[in-house]
Amino acid sequence: MTVVLGAADVAGLIDAVDVVGAVEAVHADLGTGAMQQPAPVALTGADDALFLPMAVRSDRLGLVAVKLMADIPDNGARGLPSQRSTILVSSSVTGECVAVLDGMTITRARTAATTVVATKHLARSGGRTLGILGAGNLAVEHVRAFEGTRPFERIVVWSRSSGTVTRFLEAIGPDVARRCVVAPEVRRVIEEADVLCTLTPSIDPVVRGAWLHAGQHVNAVGARPRPTHRELDGAAMARGTVFVDSRATAWTKSGDLLEAVVEGALPRDLRPAELGEVVAGRAPGRTSDDEITVFDSVGLGAQDLAVAARLIDLARERGAGTPVTVARVGMPVPGR
Repeated sequence: MTVVLGAADVAGLIDAVDVVGAVEAVHADLGTGAMQQPAPVALTGADDALFLPMAVRSDRLGLVAVKLMADIPDNGARGLPSQRSTILVSSSVTGECVAVLDGMTITRARTAATTVVATKHLARSGGRTLGILGAGNLAVEHVRAFEGTRPFERIVVWSRSSGTVTRFLEAIGPDVARRCVVAPEVRRVIEEADVLCTLTPSIDPVVRGAWLHAGQHVNAVGARPRPTHRELDGAAMARGTVFVDSRATAWTKSGDLLEAVVEGALPRDLRPAELGEVVAGRAPGRTSDDEITVFDSVGLGAQDLAVAARLIDLARERGAGTPVTVARVGMPVPGR
């Protein structure tokens, strides 16, 4: 039987999942070569819609997954989410379709968890101030993820929209909101943050290299998966030591990386370390307290699979989701 976990099912189970632990473990697999993460293929058309089939296999988990991610900017005018995704999970042993899951909550949770893992392994210890650029749902998820692992004494947040900031403060709750400062401009957030998270759907840079300071760690997260969209300018990328979640994926769809190369700020033969290599001890992370580190987060199917696997186990234990039969068992296999 295949279990279908819709958005409500996933939302009801996700709080019981150690998302940070699952994501860290799968990055260790990537770092040791225990699993491979190929770059996704971008499917484009006459409009501005982009579809990314993100395929991954994990023999440790015994699962194969394909997440179809749709990035459709025109959905904003339709009153619909600009990004949607569905994850199909199969057994790597039998090929059976194990589950189909709505990807929205999983994507937000694993993205924030990856930021937490990157911060754990790359940021200078003792950082007190978290800076957040952008105050939408992804920002809320990031604050929740940090609160569950390493709370910051102070959070400085900026958004173009005051209404978005108001909703952000309400969503994170009064106790955390009391530690928040709303900044009037981007530069103030950057200058005050020990750890900076950029969570905007920006096309053009919002972070300038001249605004970064020694010892800072930057998580570049928010730009759409398009090779010309970015949040950091070339100078910001050049000032820091750059780390990526996957070199193959970053060289395909990270505008922060690719545009910095186009500008000549970074060399074309740059081979940044992958987060998994740092987690597995195969590559150095931060090498000094004064070093600026930049984690260029583009998102991987491996991260989705790590969380989906835990959700599938929980669904079985709790009888959650909708079981369906999508194929007969024991039937002859037709010729191709």
